[in-house]
Formats: sequence, C-alpha cells, structure tokens
Amino acid sequence: MHRAYQPILPCGNKYLQQKWDKATYEEHKKKIQTAKPVVDTSMPPTYGHLHLKLRKLKLEKERLSIIERDNYLLLEKISYIMRTKGRIDNKNYYEAKSLNRRKREQELLRITQENGAILERIIKCEPQYKVQKWNEDWQQTVNYMNSIARYPRGLCSLQDQKEQMFYKKTSKPERQKDKQRKDVSLTSKPEEEDLVHQKEKELNNDQRENPIEKV
Repeated sequence: MHRAYQPILPCGNKYLQQKWDKATYEEHKKKIQTAKPVVDTSMPPTYGHLHLKLRKLKLEKERLSIIERDNYLLLEKISYIMRTKGRIDNKNYYEAKSLNRRKREQELLRITQENGAILERIIKCEPQYKVQKWNEDWQQTVNYMNSIARYPRGLCSLQDQKEQMFYKKTSKPERQKDKQRKDVSLTSKPEEEDLVHQKEKELNNDQRENPIEKV
C-alpha cells in the first residue's frame, strides 16, 4: 500500500513518509476535537448554596417556633381565664409622676424673672414723644385757623346739634309735618323754574312775531 502513496513533497522513503503524514493527520484531528471555542456558550455552573438557602430556612424555623410558643402561652391564659372566671390584677394605684417636672419649674421661674426684668425696664423708660407739647401745638394751630377763617368755624356742628335738640324736643307727628314741608318746598322749586322758563319763551316768541319799530 505504501508504494501507491503519493506524497506532496518528494521523499526518499514512501513508507516512512506515509507513516509520518498519518501521524500528523491524527494529531491534527485530535486537536480539532479538543479545541475550545473563543466565546463560552455553555451553561453557567450551579451552586448549591444559592438554591438551598440554609440561613433563610433557619430564620423561618425560628419564627415558627416563636409563633408556636406565643400561641401556647395564649392558650394557657385563655384556659386560666375560663377556669377562674376571668379575674384580673392590672389596677394601677400609683400616682402619675413627671420625670421632667423640676426642669420645667426651673424654666418657668427663669422666664418669669426675665419677663419681670423686661417689664421693669419698660416702666422706667421715659417716652421720647411729649404729648403735652403736641396738645399745645395743636391748640396754637386751631387759634391760627380761627384767626384766618372767613366764617366762624364750627357752624355746621352747631347746626347739627340744634337739629338734634329739636328732634328730641318735638314729637313724631310734628317731625313728619316738618319733613313734608321741606319736601314740598324742594318739589315746588323745579315747578317754579319751569314756569319762569315757559314765560320767557312766550315773551321771546311775541317779540319775534311783533317786533318793536324804532322811531
């Protein structure tokens, strides 16, 4: 068989060349079969401590044991209440005490002292504005106003006072009559003005119709 083998390169012994080429080819096939891919597409490894969480199981077991213990204690209490007619001993006979009472009293005393000191300073403080001087200036201003006024000041207030005194002294019917008189006088004035205007128009029309001839 080695005589029919045709090597790629010239050689001195075809048998040995065939043997060497076959060994090289087998080694090449072996390398291809054992070659690793550049990109790892295999499944990631699994870890047991991630699937079986012992810490979580332990905590759950402890929680269940606590619940079971509480239920057992509650059951004992219920049974005791049923056996002894439900007596209780939770009455509080002690007085309420404040742990911060002394501090609050000291704070209140300090605030009271500070307020007293502020009040004393305010009382001792003299005012900067002199009210007496203001009154004197105003009286002088009133005198100036009275001296330069054209008519006596205070007539309106005197008139109002007189009207008030009149209303107090007179009875209700008299006041109504007085009001009616004023209303009549106010309504009669426009009528008189209308009559005057009408007479003036008539005179003007007569003058236009019969003009006066100049001598």
